[in-house]
Parts: sequence; structure tokens; C-alpha cells
Amino acid sequence: MNELAQVIGKNGLIVAFLVVGILTWLCDLFSKKILNARIPGSAIAIFLALVFGYLGGVWAGGEKGLADLPLLQGLSLLGGSMFRDFAIVATAIGASFVLIRKSGLLGLISLILGIGIFFFSGVALGWVMGYRDVISLCTIGAGACTYIVGPVTGGALGASSEVIALSIGTGVVKTIAVTILTPIFAKTIALDNPGAAMAFGGIMGTSSGVAAGLAATDPKLVPYGAVTATFYTGLGCLLCPSLFYLLLKMLLE
Repeated sequence: MNELAQVIGKNGLIVAFLVVGILTWLCDLFSKKILNARIPGSAIAIFLALVFGYLGGVWAGGEKGLADLPLLQGLSLLGGSMFRDFAIVATAIGASFVLIRKSGLLGLISLILGIGIFFFSGVALGWVMGYRDVISLCTIGAGACTYIVGPVTGGALGASSEVIALSIGTGVVKTIAVTILTPIFAKTIALDNPGAAMAFGGIMGTSSGVAAGLAATDPKLVPYGAVTATFYTGLGCLLCPSLFYLLLKMLLE
């Protein structure tokens, strides 16, 4: 067992890929065999990963979830920003530049609408929860855009760790909801072509949720939704701690 632990410790990233692969495969099998594919396997995998991450962090007494366990330290690298950005770029490469150009104006409008709607919805949520200071409201609003924009905004504005954690939680809930509900309502909202996928990615914004939801709907649409969703994150990180913060300050102070 000691030799096995040493081998696992020296190949942490490979073990992380294996763990994620097995979890994804089992969830996909469960979705198809038990739930008749009503809920995407990727959505189940994301939910279970969050549960396991919480339990792992509690058990190990750390802050990195399952990566706090010695045998699963490779998850901290696999789940880091480098692999995340690599996956987004690799996915976007599969998109057709011709179709992207045709949907350029549509994508721009969807980005502006998506960021504005979710930001101010998040601000309203923060207000209902009792927050009144501009920094906290802006951070929570940014978290409603994505769980990446939230902490970036909170860090830039000097928000408390509690508010930043709340913004991340808000973004995670949004990601899970988008993942689960996308294939369910795809036909209703005519989400069946590249243009619609780009508009959808621009409005929803959460890269992982959009990618997972579109993958369960039609894998061919994933690159187009990922393109605008990626721009959404960048634009949100630019606008939320600057223009939107100043706008909130003018309105509330």
C-alpha cells in the first residue's frame, strides 16, 4: 500500500483524470439507464463533484476540497485556471469563423443584455438579503454573471471574503441551473442552430454551464456557445468592477 501511495503521489494529474473520467462515465450511464437522459450526465457529475469537494474539504480540514486529500492532490492542477482556459480555447477552435462573423451583431447584443440582466438581478438579490453597501452589491451582482467574474470584482473592489464566497455560490447555482435546464427547454427556445447557440452563450455567460448544456442538447453547437460565453466572462471582468460599480455608486449614494 505504501508503494501504491507513492505511485499515486508521483502521478497525481493522471489520477485526477482517472477520477474525473470514472465519475463522468458513471453519471452518464446513470442518466441514460435510470433517468432516460432527462437530466444530462454532465449536470449530475457537476453536482456530485461539488458534494464530494465539500465533503473532502470537511474531512481533510482544508480549503481545496478533494484536492486536500493526499491521494487526490492532482485535482488542484486539473481544476486550475490553466486547464480551464485550455479547455475553453480548444473548444472554441471547433467553431466556424464564417458563422461567427454572421452572428457578430447578435452575439454583441446578447453579451450586453446577458451581463446587464444578470448583474442587476444579482444586485436585487443582494439587496433582498440585506446588503446595502455598493461594494457588496456589486460583487454579488458580478457573481450572478459568473462565479469567475464575482471574485475578480470582489478582489478589485476590496469586498469581504464572506461576500466573495456568496458571489461564487451564486455563480455556481447559475451554472448548475443552466446545465440542467438547457436540454430541457432547448426545443422551446429554438436552440438548434449556431446563431441561437451564440446568442444563448452570450446571454447565459457561464462557460461550463453553457458547454455542458449544449453538449447534452447537440454537441455541434458547443463551440458557438463557448465563443460568446468566453467573451462574456472577459467583458464581465472588465465592466463589473468599473462601469457598473460607478453606476451603482451614483444610484445608491
